[in-house]
Amino acid sequence: MGKASAPRLPNVLVMDNGAHTIKAGYATRNTDPSDCTAIPNCIARSRDRRVYVGRQLESCKDFGSIVFRQPVEKCDAKSTTLILTEAPNAPTPLQTNMDQIVFEEYEFGAYYRCPASQLVVWNDIGQLFNPGTTLQHNAAECVLVVDSGYSFTHVIPVINGKSFQAGIRRIDVGGKVLTNYLKEMFSIRQLNMMDETYIVNEIKESCCYISKDPRRDLDICKRMKRNSIVKEYVLPDYKSLHKGILRERLEKVPQGKEAEQTLVVGNERFMAPELLFHPGDVGYRQTGLPDIIMKSVNSTPEEYRPLLLANIVLVGGNAMLQGLKERLEAELVPMAPENCIVRIGIPEDPIKYAWQGGVALGNNKTALEQHRIARADYLEHGSTWLAKKMAGQSLAAVQAGASSGVASSSNKRRRSSPG
Repeated sequence: MGKASAPRLPNVLVMDNGAHTIKAGYATRNTDPSDCTAIPNCIARSRDRRVYVGRQLESCKDFGSIVFRQPVEKCDAKSTTLILTEAPNAPTPLQTNMDQIVFEEYEFGAYYRCPASQLVVWNDIGQLFNPGTTLQHNAAECVLVVDSGYSFTHVIPVINGKSFQAGIRRIDVGGKVLTNYLKEMFSIRQLNMMDETYIVNEIKESCCYISKDPRRDLDICKRMKRNSIVKEYVLPDYKSLHKGILRERLEKVPQGKEAEQTLVVGNERFMAPELLFHPGDVGYRQTGLPDIIMKSVNSTPEEYRPLLLANIVLVGGNAMLQGLKERLEAELVPMAPENCIVRIGIPEDPIKYAWQGGVALGNNKTALEQHRIARADYLEHGSTWLAKKMAGQSLAAVQAGASSGVASSSNKRRRSSPG
């Protein structure tokens, strides 16, 4: 027999459970964003009635009229620590069910469940604002995370590694609402696209942007016959063309292209994303993103407000919309106190940024030990204990029936223990 090898570090699987995609991968010392696998979080059925689950969707060649249902099992779970994200303020029954699935069905060795914002702060936040600064090895102390994903847009102050509950705000506008609004505009103005969710989502991702001045851009689209805003999108026919093409608008249709179906994409490019700033345009009784950000900041203790405004991080799929950072800065600066600096950072890959933070946490052995819950402890103490533990209370405090814990003290408030 050969020489015994050194004990292997425990596996750490990081999963950012988004409504549109699940970002998953193992945490290693040399983990790269390309090591993260983005799996469509859906079940889809094509018009030939074939069903695709998750990554099987990549093999689909015909996305016409495809129907989606948006609701992992290849690892040695017993020797793996799972870091899993959840929505902010997720209902307790959902949390309990998830805990049972993780520990009782899959039998993971250890587990840490938290909102994605609490993983974001484990990234090198300073690099977003001052490239070349010293790398940080712990969670950033004070960050305002703006997570604009598929279903919602959340604004979450994270202070000392914990979400400040009183400051969490949500707009019911995410990528899904923008796509649905585009479908309605195209269907009313040009072609019926109500059943073409996948195609319209592709159009949104390829050409939509946040306008600095929507009124000016609307005027350009109306008055100028040829302009830099209006484009043309060639729809796929799934015979000769399997993916749509965005191009400049053609004045005359070239010979041989008469059979092409196209959509003219003009003010739709910026009016759909404008819902992030004016949700009332489609009936939501909510204010726009700049107002929500300021309400969130003003809900925190006064000493943290300048730090939060100076460390705003945009993540999620909608953070990839061109012009979002500039528009937010332009609207937030007049709203902020005169003595406050407004800084907004967007990571290179805002979709995988929370996952990357989870990898950083997974590689910090000391911090991971403080956060994760072992399966043996869950089996010994039960789901009620786990719920309190995940909320930030220490084992000793829970066992003693104390009414305050790590999270409540760091957030400068008290939370009474149930019954």
